[in-house]
Amino acid sequence: MARDSRPDRRPPRKTKKTGSKNSSKSSRPKRIDLSGRSNRSNRSDRGDTRPPRKEHGLGGEQIEGRQAVRELLLGARRRVREIWIANDIESNPVIDDILELARDQRVQVMNVSRRELEREARSEAPQGILAKADPLEETLLADLLAAPRDKPLLLIAIDGVTDPGNLGAILRCCDGAGVNAVVLPRHRAVHITPTVAKASAGAIEYLEMCVVGGLPSALAEMKSSGVSIVGLDDAGEKSIFEMGSFARESICLVLGAEGPGLSRLVRERCDSLVNIPMLGSLSSLNVSVAAALASYEIVRARLAP
Repeated sequence: MARDSRPDRRPPRKTKKTGSKNSSKSSRPKRIDLSGRSNRSNRSDRGDTRPPRKEHGLGGEQIEGRQAVRELLLGARRRVREIWIANDIESNPVIDDILELARDQRVQVMNVSRRELEREARSEAPQGILAKADPLEETLLADLLAAPRDKPLLLIAIDGVTDPGNLGAILRCCDGAGVNAVVLPRHRAVHITPTVAKASAGAIEYLEMCVVGGLPSALAEMKSSGVSIVGLDDAGEKSIFEMGSFARESICLVLGAEGPGLSRLVRERCDSLVNIPMLGSLSSLNVSVAAALASYEIVRARLAP
């Protein structure tokens, strides 16, 4: 879906009077002029600019990629310390939007060489831009379950997914499906790395995420709060199209890692196991695709008369 179709979420700006600017047309691509912005000086202590890594937190301190950085600024849920932008980057609507939002929010923009930016980057394709921000805040599962609500919960729990690209794609799907929160285990699972943030296309700025010490005990806590636990498993006796009343009640859909699937203890905590019918030669789908199909089947069931 094109981002232009979404309502404008920018904070209101004060109108400033500016002088007229001379415009000139050129057939060559327009380059970003950052000559008036702060340039990054040559430092020997370059490593000191990296935010400290949190061993057990969500992460998300470094955001890379144009759409992810733009949504970081649009979401405005956490402080952005600085933005690095390659000095040879070409102008386009997303870059222009980022620079305008950064100026409105008084975020420092650092003009750096492409080589320096790519040395700092931790994803494969930062697209000439990265941002450094405060880490993402975790949502406490107990608070989420205790909060008053007028609609049934839709939660996604992730069991052992370690591929950052897959997690990012799952989070993007969860935002689209209106998932209330994503539940991640604290250990043996990927959290919010720059690759996850980029693959999520900025969804991390809007989703609630809970980090739990043990997924089986977290599922037991959900069940005691009236949430049904449905595991997505190839061995499930029913298909996702047969979830019935589970789909219309408060539900937590549990996704297992590709290959191993759901762990034994997690499978035992599930009220029901469902599968995705495979009608071709292959036996399974990528976990992010499976997440999209199953979560939107729940949405379809809830929207049906």
